[in-house]
Amino acid sequence: MKLNLNNTRVSEFIMEGLFGFPHLHGLFFGVILCLFMAAVQGNSLIILAIVFHPPLHKPMYFFIANLAVLDIFCTSSVLPKMMQYLILGKKSISFNDCLAQLFSFTFSAATELVLLSTMAFDRYMAICHPLHYVTIMTKRMCIILAVCTWALGAINSFVHTLLMLPLDFCGPNLIQHFFCEIQSLLALSCSSTYLNQVMAFMANIFLAMLNFFLITMSYGFIIRSILKIQSSEGKQRAFSTCSSHLVVVGLYYSTIIYTYIRPPSSYSLENDKMVAILYTLVTPVLNPLIYSLRNKEVKVAFRKVLAVCKRNSS
Repeated sequence: MKLNLNNTRVSEFIMEGLFGFPHLHGLFFGVILCLFMAAVQGNSLIILAIVFHPPLHKPMYFFIANLAVLDIFCTSSVLPKMMQYLILGKKSISFNDCLAQLFSFTFSAATELVLLSTMAFDRYMAICHPLHYVTIMTKRMCIILAVCTWALGAINSFVHTLLMLPLDFCGPNLIQHFFCEIQSLLALSCSSTYLNQVMAFMANIFLAMLNFFLITMSYGFIIRSILKIQSSEGKQRAFSTCSSHLVVVGLYYSTIIYTYIRPPSSYSLENDKMVAILYTLVTPVLNPLIYSLRNKEVKVAFRKVLAVCKRNSS
């Protein structure tokens, strides 16, 4: 225990973790390590392909590269610590490290929600206003949109992290999750969390629901424009540029809305742990596959990057 500003606080928390069955922790570690490496390598390959393949120097791929960076950041903020728990059996995390993890995860999650809306806006401009697309979605505009997206995520994360600092944590110190996140920490506080709950709910409404509304509205206009295209080939080409983004939106928002856009009284930390593994591990693994499987330009870039890597390693 330590004394801080005359408030007694626990000096560390204990993670409940995701898995029971201690005799299978080695197997779980191997599976999570493989998925973690797949997420990091897959998203790194996406970034390298977009950076070093000039035909991919377009707004859509610029935002995909930003998404890949966020996926790496999200998995790296949660999974290494989780694998440490599995392999070493030590499930403790210091108060400061817990807040650092809270900030990192909240930042990546919030930024990705805004980024998905930005990507929807890019597709809206490309399909609904193709004649103005090049003049509006310039390099400068793309950078401004990206900076604003990352700034909103950072501000949101700073607010939630700072609101955690005045809270008293007098014990128990068992976090019923496999990483530090807002609701699991608020459940342990022995002081009033009313302001934290209100701010968390408002942020979730703004970041998740408002952005989801903007994405839905954008795709409403996009579908209307696609239906006006005369040729079936043109319709298929236009829809193919959006299908990958729609899959990613559906996958990410379904887990986020289930986990966070609910009244505080309806939270089930046990169920949330299982859903959280989807957006911290499964989604970052699937995103590179979703954006590359049906995209010929990305496949060509992948082959070039892999060929360069093979030449350098030989």
